[in-house]
This record gives sequence, C-alpha cells and structure tokens, in this order.
Amino acid sequence: MSQLNGVMMQYFHWYIAPDGTLWQEVANRAKDLATAGITALWLPPAYKGSGGGYDVGYGVYDLFDLGEFEQKGSTRTKYGTKQEYLAAIKAAQQAGLQVYADVVLNHRNGGDETEKVQAVPVAWDNRNHVMGDYREIEVYTKYTFPGRGDKYSSFKWNAAHFDAVNHNAYDWNDRQIYRLTDKQFETDVDPRHGNYDFLMACDLDMRSEDVRNELKAWGKWYFETTGVDGIRIDAVKHISFLFFNGWLDFVRDLSTTDKDMFAVGEYWSDDIAALHGYITNTEGRMSLFDVPLHYNFHRASKSGEHYDLRQIFDNTLVQQQPSLAMTFVENHDSQPLQALESPVESWFKPLAYALILLRQEGYPCIFYGDYYGADYKDQGREYEIWLNDHHWIIDKFLYVRQHHAYGEQYDYFDDANLVGWTRLGDAEHPQAIATILSNGWGGSKWMEVGQPHTTFYDITKHMSETVTTNEYGWGEFSCKGGSVSVWVSQ
Repeated sequence: MSQLNGVMMQYFHWYIAPDGTLWQEVANRAKDLATAGITALWLPPAYKGSGGGYDVGYGVYDLFDLGEFEQKGSTRTKYGTKQEYLAAIKAAQQAGLQVYADVVLNHRNGGDETEKVQAVPVAWDNRNHVMGDYREIEVYTKYTFPGRGDKYSSFKWNAAHFDAVNHNAYDWNDRQIYRLTDKQFETDVDPRHGNYDFLMACDLDMRSEDVRNELKAWGKWYFETTGVDGIRIDAVKHISFLFFNGWLDFVRDLSTTDKDMFAVGEYWSDDIAALHGYITNTEGRMSLFDVPLHYNFHRASKSGEHYDLRQIFDNTLVQQQPSLAMTFVENHDSQPLQALESPVESWFKPLAYALILLRQEGYPCIFYGDYYGADYKDQGREYEIWLNDHHWIIDKFLYVRQHHAYGEQYDYFDDANLVGWTRLGDAEHPQAIATILSNGWGGSKWMEVGQPHTTFYDITKHMSETVTTNEYGWGEFSCKGGSVSVWVSQ
C-alpha cells in the first residue's frame, strides 16, 4: 500500500544509456532516495525484450528472462542482470523503500519461428471494419525460448494464443492489422477505434484459458522470485478488465504478497469519464495515473499567464476520485521524442511538482528525467534533447511533504494567475505551511495557517523576507512571477 504522504519515483526514462548499470545505480542510491523522502520506486520492465540489451522492456519477448539467459543477442537486459535486479530490490527494501515492478501483459514481440495462418485485415481507425477477405499470412507467433528452454516454464506460445498481429513475413512493408481466424477482439477494452484491444506486435488472447493460466503461473513465479511490493501495469485500456479482476485477485491471494498489494494502471486517456469507467469496471482494484492532470500541466506550461490556474484540477482524477489517483508531471511516454510527447515546460515544473507533492490528495510520482535531468537523441533525429535537473527544488518539496504537509488544507484558488493553499499540521506534525504560486507577475495573498504571531520563511529561497502572522493566524504570503514559494514556520 502507499504510505501516508508516500511518494513514488519512476526510476528510469526512455533514453537512459543501455549500458546495463541501472540496477546497480538503484542499489547505490536507495538510501539517499529514502532519506530525501521517496517511499517507493517504480522500476522499468525487468524482462527480456525483443531488442535484447537495448530494449526498454515494453516489447516483451520472455517474461521469465530477467537477464539470465542468452537470448536476443544478450544475457543482461538494458538495465543489468537478474542477480543485479534482485540485489537492487533487496537494497531498496532494506533502505525502507517499496519496490513496484512494471508489468507488461498486453503483447509479445520478437517470436522465434513463423507460422502460416489465415487472417483478415481490419482498419487501423476502426478495428471492427474488415478490409477484405481472409488470406494466408506468415507471422512470428512461435515463441520457443531456445536460450531458456523449459526452465521456470515449459509453455511455448503459438498463434492459438494471440488474436491479432501487425506484421506479415510475406511482405515486410505490410503493416496492416490482421485478426486471426476464429478470433474476436475482446470487448471489455477502450472503445476508441471501434475497439482498442490491439495495440502492437502479437496481441494476447485473454479469452484463452491457456493464456490466463500461464500469466497466473508467471505472476506466482515473479512475486516469489522478486519479492516486489506492488506493480505498475502497462497499457490497461487495451486489455480485458475482466482478466485483470481475476489476475489481481489471484496474485494478491498468494502467500508471497500482501492482500493490499499496491497496483496502478496506465490508462492513457485525457477523458476523465473513461478513467471513472475503468475504475468502476475493476471495482477499485487498482489506482490509475492521472493523465488528465498531466495534460492540464502541459497546457498550462504552454499557455503561460493566459492559463487560468483556478482550473488546474478541473476534470482530473485527483479532483474527483483522489484515493485512486496517481499524480505525475511527466513520464517516459510524455517526454520529448516519444509518440505521446506532451512535455511540461521546464519553467512550470516546480509549480506542477508543488501541486502534486504539497497537497492532501493523490499519490504523487516523481520522474527520473525531472529529478536528475537528461540529455539524449533518438535514432534518425538530428537534434538533441535536454531535460533540466529539478532535484534541488523537488528535494525541498519532499522535505516539506515528509515533515510538515499534514492536517487540514485550506485552498485559495480565487485568482487566475495566483493561487495558494495552506496545511495546518496535526498533533504529530504541528508546523503549518503556506504554498503560493503564480504563472503571471507574482504577488501576495492573505491565507490562514492557524498559528498566530508566528514567523514564516520561504524554504525555496525565492523570497528573502519573512512573514509574521497576525493574532488570528493569518499572514500575507507572496511569490515571484512564474514561480512558487513554500512558507514554513521558523
């Protein structure tokens, strides 16, 4: 479970160097991250992808290969070996951190052998629309895992375990989606494109009992092997929610897991109604990333003073269903050069992190690329991307969240360009805080902190003067333009 004032960190970005050192880095930094106020780490997919030692992990080849077998041209994954992965989990947990695994169950990629199958082409923009007659295609749907053999599992994947593909070895220029003979798309998925069951590669058929049983067997093996505390589930809008209801109940009932094991799903949609619908269908079994909030941050950062900050939480999960909202500013999908690129401009990131880290609602997630910065290129792109390092200001917010951000919350969202809130503390954390931020010229706001005749200072050091509250516990707190200030009592 997420802890009181817990903070998750996504400990990777898409373009980190494929040098096999990330697991060692996690182990080496775990204590420092825990001291800073991080309580959980979301680690990237740990299993072998079709790109071997260069694969980010979302093009899953073998769920049972955690960097142990010579497959796809590499023994280790992009992040290291199985031994290093297990050591990183242990080091993080010993430092007091929870560890969440990235679980990718939607598809397989990089099959070992081809099969000739009958399939029908369907339209990309309407998967219910058939584009022609059934025809024979050749597809890489046989997964025999020659490097691993039968170790951990003797299950071999073939065309019977998939419902659709988007390749045809007869013609490598053919990128049509093909639905395989006698297969139907699952209907309990996102309704975009008529049916959004298919995302990429070889799409798992969750109607198959063999598939469901193998994924249960893998879940049991994975939790027993790794001892992780929770999971982040990839691409849930493309996967049967009924499957996840059963699978999550199964893994939570294992003796190796806590029945309250944390789970958060990635349902990438700006439509708040879609997120509510998924939470209803899964009966609250998992939290969801607050994608609408991310897009509000993206739009606010692009619009500058023309964005009305009073609307920053409108139509978001943290506003409407905060107990299941995983709030975030940026992630590996939204970072520049990615397909879902929707970056939050650097000037706004301190404001956005204040909005997720210093308030009562939501379970916040910090992005590796925002904390440490990043410098990268993508294949075929001429220009270089630089992400600024925000760890100094994030560490300030983490300190405040850890020690002061408790108790009642009073909001002062009454100005389009200047908003603030206070937290009044509780019995164990009696110090109050006042946060104020501006996307315009800055300014000041009278806010109640409940502590009369008390002197406050700006922990961000953006404002040098102090503020002393009046006899009623109110003070006039200020911030600079395009900035945020967090006032704590001396």
